[in-house]
Amino acid sequence: MVFKLLRVIRSAGRVAEPAGSAPAGPACAKAAALGGSVQLRHVDAGSCNGCEVEIGSVFGPVYDAERYGARLVASPRHADALLVTGPVTRNMAEPLRRTYEAVSEPRIVVAVGDCARNCGEFAGAYGVHGAVADVVPVDVEVPGCPPAPEAIVAALRGLTGR
Repeated sequence: MVFKLLRVIRSAGRVAEPAGSAPAGPACAKAAALGGSVQLRHVDAGSCNGCEVEIGSVFGPVYDAERYGARLVASPRHADALLVTGPVTRNMAEPLRRTYEAVSEPRIVVAVGDCARNCGEFAGAYGVHGAVADVVPVDVEVPGCPPAPEAIVAALRGLTGR
């Protein structure tokens, strides 16, 4: 049984989405300073977790964003950019500001999903402080509810230039 599985794995090879063409230019002016790789800290500011599922697939084996130089890190002190999802809730406004301040320059912020861009379905809700741009400056926006993994990968490739 194990040998049959190994034969199937060997015959299939690596299964990943094709790379596609490189981005035309940097996604934002600050991206040129990154030198082809970006360390990202993910911040869930109050999302429904739909965007997190898509981010998980972006860094999984099918889309494999690490092959383009994008990598998730555990600490904002190790990060070049923030990947922020969801509308910013009242309880997350100050932690988001502090996380932003802990990120090293050039401090790029990527707002992932419609909720991060304009509060989406949660606009006007009691516990919502506002969109990500209301709390920290946003450099790149990824539209969608939730955004397709291809859109997230395209935004990350715009940061790395690969």
